[in-house]
Amino acid sequence: MILYRHLDSPVGLLTVAATDAGLHAIEFPRNRHPADRHGWTEGDHALIDLAARQLDEYFAAERQVFDLPLAPRGTDFQRTVWMTLAGIGYGETISYAQLAQRVGKPTAMRAVGAANGRNPLPIVLPCHRVIGADGSLTGFGGGLPTKQFLLELEGALAKADDLFG
Repeated sequence: MILYRHLDSPVGLLTVAATDAGLHAIEFPRNRHPADRHGWTEGDHALIDLAARQLDEYFAAERQVFDLPLAPRGTDFQRTVWMTLAGIGYGETISYAQLAQRVGKPTAMRAVGAANGRNPLPIVLPCHRVIGADGSLTGFGGGLPTKQFLLELEGALAKADDLFG
């Protein structure tokens, strides 16, 4: 049984879902590709408590790496892309082409981008750190303002009010 709980965060209400096998999902208030919640039950789980603590530390700029057991559901290819995201360092950004290289599929940028867009564990598996080759903020399941906020939090982008200050 997948248990979930809603958590307050600076980017809105997050839904965090887990089982004994690991963390299954973190969802923003609005997702381009919401999880199939069939069989989910609202409730408490020690792993949700741990994820909540680590997310709070991340948003307080006290945590740069997550230490959680993960159990995302997807194809082998998707899971390969998602786990590759974990290797993008805090405050670092890479392009979709660079992600495709890291996955070992340099000509599969579209497929890698599609898998990135379906990442069920954003923030923990930092798909927000993948940007356009020209440095532009492109597609993000939680919305571009959320992506910008996360990158500013990590220092990968100058805060909008810092640009001319």
